[in-house]
Amino acid sequence: MGLGDLESAIMDVLWQSDESLRVRDVLSRLEPERSLAYTTVMTVLDNLHTKDMVKRNRLGRGYGYRATRSREETAAELLRQVLRTSGNAEQVMLHFASSATEDESRILRRAARRTTNRTRRKPLS
Repeated sequence: MGLGDLESAIMDVLWQSDESLRVRDVLSRLEPERSLAYTTVMTVLDNLHTKDMVKRNRLGRGYGYRATRSREETAAELLRQVLRTSGNAEQVMLHFASSATEDESRILRRAARRTTNRTRRKPLS
């Protein structure tokens, strides 16, 4: 589920938009940084659709594209994928925690507190 450079750039464009974008719209927003063919962007959007990263809806004779998940949800899924394929998720997490920066450690502590609080609030069945 990892994203290539162009896929990431296109997803950035979609995540920054509140509306569905046509291929032409995506291309124009990428244009200052990259010189791309319309068909290249169309192919990448089709690939992202196949990967369930974007949904598309009919807009006239073409399609409008939107991200299916937020940037944060996508990043979380990528992390889960890394852990699943690591061979030893616990060791990976422990290594990350022991090598974390101060900011990363603060985020991990905050996430652990939220998880603990949520678990405590759940009623027993």
